[in-house]
Amino acid sequence: MAELGDGEFVTVIGSGSWGTTLALLVARKGLATVLWVRTPQEVQTLQSDGENKRFLPGPKFPPALRVTANLDEALAPGCVMIILASPSGEMRANLRLCYPYLEKLPNPPIILSAAKGLEKDNLYRMTEIIAQEWPQGEAAGKICALSGPNLAREIADGKPGATVIAGREAATIEKAQQIITSRTFRVYTNTDVVGVELAGALKNIIALGAGLSDGLEAGDNAKGAFMTRGMAEIGRLGVAAGANPLTFLGLAGLGDMVATCSSRYSRNRHVGEELAKGKSLKEIIQGMSQVAEGVYTTVAARKLAEKYGVEMPITEQLYQVMFEGKSPIAAIADLMLREPTEEMYGFSL
Repeated sequence: MAELGDGEFVTVIGSGSWGTTLALLVARKGLATVLWVRTPQEVQTLQSDGENKRFLPGPKFPPALRVTANLDEALAPGCVMIILASPSGEMRANLRLCYPYLEKLPNPPIILSAAKGLEKDNLYRMTEIIAQEWPQGEAAGKICALSGPNLAREIADGKPGATVIAGREAATIEKAQQIITSRTFRVYTNTDVVGVELAGALKNIIALGAGLSDGLEAGDNAKGAFMTRGMAEIGRLGVAAGANPLTFLGLAGLGDMVATCSSRYSRNRHVGEELAKGKSLKEIIQGMSQVAEGVYTTVAARKLAEKYGVEMPITEQLYQVMFEGKSPIAAIADLMLREPTEEMYGFSL
């Protein structure tokens, strides 16, 4: 395969459904791929099963995919790209685990964040965390982010999909594009890192509300209006943070929102549906095996909105429903009875 040279390989950190899917995508092309897991017991289980029965049952591991719990092996010379696919809350801790091995590499690899979230306390995007934890200099241009309408189950099953990779260095994002693009997965590039990351993270908030709408059987008109106003809301915050507003109409924004607000595979939509049934957030989370990023992103986005002076009524109402016990019906009423305004308020090109 032309994308990698002899002895070169791609490493994926994060063995949930999304990390496993990305490892499958690369390995199915015949490119050497390493999936890092935390324990030797997990290695044994995955190797014995030949698949990830816990998070992604069904798709078999191709011959080019190796599983290891050894970071010396996962981050050995020859590693040309590291895909960080664990939940956003684990990003900084995983980078600190990896750093002692990364600083020994003769050439800095591409660091691709595939996590869609914000650091809850510090409000940092994932590439900002990577830049803080990573050696500076030449490595800074190797940092990029992947986001789009990427439901792991469908991609792992070979259904067609697309995504976008954003970074500041053209050679980096084009190399990552070449490695990940396949016959069933089309990859685009973008230089608006802020927009791509914020769109991918913030749309999960709107997916929570879409699930709530579905659970309450509010109707298709309501859901269509809600998603549109949700896009305007997250776009306002993105523009205030320095993003290109057009990015929110691309794969990381509109594309991802449509998929996440509609799919039965969406964890964030599921949380909203369960809230509509009267369950508590704690009860819902305890019943899930993987993270719904929108829950924690709601907390961070609310703080970012305050920082930038941006009005985010949907985010505020969802926060009150999840964390302050507000009735979903009351939240909808408060949204509907807000002071009328101009449609493109705060989101003009």
